[in-house]
Amino acid sequence: MAAIDIDSNKFESLIRNLKLSGHVGFDSLPEQLVNKSVQNGFVFNILCIGETGLGKSTLMDSLFNTSFESTPSPHSLPSVKLKAHTYELQENNVRLKLTICDTVGYGDQINKDDSFKAVVDYIDAQFEAYLQEELKIKRALGTYHDSRTHVCLYFICPTGHGLKSIDLVCMKKLDTKVNIIPIIAKADTISKTELQKFKSKIISELQSNGVEIYQFPVDDETVAENNTSMNSHIPFAVVGSTDFVRIGNKMVRSRQYPWGTVQVENESHCDFVKLREMLIRTNMEDMREKTHAKHYELYRKKRLQQMGFTDVDSDNKPVSFQQTFEQKRSTHLQELQQKEDEMRQMFVMRVKEKEAELKEAEKELHARFDKLKKDHTEEKKKLEDARKKLEDDLIEFNRRKQQMTQSHHTLTLGKNKKK
Repeated sequence: MAAIDIDSNKFESLIRNLKLSGHVGFDSLPEQLVNKSVQNGFVFNILCIGETGLGKSTLMDSLFNTSFESTPSPHSLPSVKLKAHTYELQENNVRLKLTICDTVGYGDQINKDDSFKAVVDYIDAQFEAYLQEELKIKRALGTYHDSRTHVCLYFICPTGHGLKSIDLVCMKKLDTKVNIIPIIAKADTISKTELQKFKSKIISELQSNGVEIYQFPVDDETVAENNTSMNSHIPFAVVGSTDFVRIGNKMVRSRQYPWGTVQVENESHCDFVKLREMLIRTNMEDMREKTHAKHYELYRKKRLQQMGFTDVDSDNKPVSFQQTFEQKRSTHLQELQQKEDEMRQMFVMRVKEKEAELKEAEKELHARFDKLKKDHTEEKKKLEDARKKLEDDLIEFNRRKQQMTQSHHTLTLGKNKKK
């Protein structure tokens, strides 16, 4: 039976739209998804990057209207460290597993060249953990705690003079790995006129350096107008506070100064409400989807390419995952066999070299033995000659001694006769 090749566009044109004669029930699919999501709960992970003392922990407390555990960080740390804490939050029967990761010691070092490295390593480590779970034979993605970073709140110091080099370098390293939302911390320290100029300068510097920040989606009609307006307010100028002050009949989150009170949730005072609206109430799910569909997919693609996997062969024809795996396995086995052969040859060569060294050493030993034997023979001969000479000398001595004795005895007899 011949295979039928239908182009996707042609296939869409072949789809017929039919009208139902009665109610079927698949219009309840959205409700089913909502019920399932509420039952399973949601996961959201926030990465806070900024210099020590910019109010990262305070802003998190203000955003979620609670008090997270946090300890003040010293300015004397030799390197940047990341601390992540996970919390279970619940609001109107909706459960949220929130992970807040803070960069401890960021920007405190004299040499700031590698300040971004710890952050990049952390984000990649979460991607790698998810990828390894995906590649398992027995996966448990339904119960797996997704620790991938969904949004990065980059805290900018309210200098009013533009971004620092460390800000540009770090955001450039992260813009392909995470959704970045730049925010101006402690915005109550600069005037409104300076603030507008500061915002314009930040956006200009980001664009000129090719840094891509997260843009709120405008493809959904229900939020397109609001998100378009909010995109023009980035970076958000925010103020956080853990203190409440009574204003009128309400207790509001505020910062009190000798000259007046800054209300955190007053939109004429700061952009805190705009940030909370965009981050949590409107676009949280879009950030989760974009993390999975864009940033994680890019990491996954690079990692699989590093492993040697590809979708097409040299002739640009589709290749299945199994074919690539078998090819990689075959190549790996060939490399192992080649290494084994090389090691065997090297072993044989070294054995031969060792044998040659041993034979040479044996030859030298034999030569030394022959020389010692010859020297011993010569020395023995000399000793024998010396012994023989001594014996001859002894015989000669004894003979002369005897002659002398006889001569003495003869002389003695002759003297006696004369007397």
